[in-house]
Amino acid sequence: MMMERKHTKVVTIGNVGIGGSNPIRIQSMTNTKTEDVKATVAQIKELTNAGCEIIRCAVPTMEAAKALSEIKKQIEIPLVADIHFDYRLAIAAMENGADKIRINPGNIGAKERVKAVVDEAKSRKIPIRVGVNSGSLEKQLVEKYHGVTAEGLVESALDKVALIEDMGYDNLVISIKSSDVMMCVKAHELITNQTDYPLHVGITEAGTINSGNIKSAIGLGLILNQGIGDTIRVSLTGDPIQEIISAKTILRTLGIRKGGIEVVSCPTCGRTQINLIQLANQVEQLVADYPLDIKVAVMGCVVNGPGEAKEADLGVAGGIGEGLIIKHGVIDRKVPEEALLSELKKELDHWGEA
Repeated sequence: MMMERKHTKVVTIGNVGIGGSNPIRIQSMTNTKTEDVKATVAQIKELTNAGCEIIRCAVPTMEAAKALSEIKKQIEIPLVADIHFDYRLAIAAMENGADKIRINPGNIGAKERVKAVVDEAKSRKIPIRVGVNSGSLEKQLVEKYHGVTAEGLVESALDKVALIEDMGYDNLVISIKSSDVMMCVKAHELITNQTDYPLHVGITEAGTINSGNIKSAIGLGLILNQGIGDTIRVSLTGDPIQEIISAKTILRTLGIRKGGIEVVSCPTCGRTQINLIQLANQVEQLVADYPLDIKVAVMGCVVNGPGEAKEADLGVAGGIGEGLIIKHGVIDRKVPEEALLSELKKELDHWGEA
């Protein structure tokens, strides 16, 4: 059972609130060149359709900062500018419509430059995400804690928050990320008792889809299940659409979010009588477009299939040349094997009408 969620202050990004009693928001980051407005907008629209609620774009050049203005006109979700090193890019990004900026004050440079960014954000009421990660922890903190540690990450983040607070601004979101999953978990456990700012949670540089999903599921699962976290990004090396799919699956698995069809399928064995791997993937693609909160089972044989599918709302089981449509654990009808997918679609199209 999930612990009660920690109550944090509400920060509004564009028209989306995070923190407080708002849902845990799903976000991602484009991997197009931000300067390429057409490609970036196309990817953002695809991510939005998949369930992304906040999108971040890298702003490595002044051309990218200026492109945000045109990008923002063509998208529906809040736009976050990701800034490293050059404070002028942060200011330009805000001038061009960024709904939030992500900076690490430690790599922006002199305090005056950080203040210039903060002053611009304050004048426009734009939130700042203070981002710290294990790869850029300050030398003095590495020495203090005898290496990169969760305690060092937390101290670094809170130092930067205090710096911005001293400049008269508290419209902040905090992220403390590490590719070391258990260090990341510990850091969140430590910081949640020391601040009320909303937390952006993710395992940085998690890796490819296979390893990245496992690391993210374990890390985010352990953090979120303690009631910690207000917005998440699953960082994967690959198509960012996969990040959204994974984030939604993690939230649904934890019982934090409802909605969307959950597909369960058996792992295949010597009794499997159809191409179950292909069928399961086809079913997963089919159900993606249905806004139903149900469970669909895909089973590989007609012997154990009905029994194993009884906890699902709807199921299919394959046999030699034929298959079964199963409703609430009861066999509804036999259909030809080649018609399993189309018959399942009919059921989904009319689900809830009876």
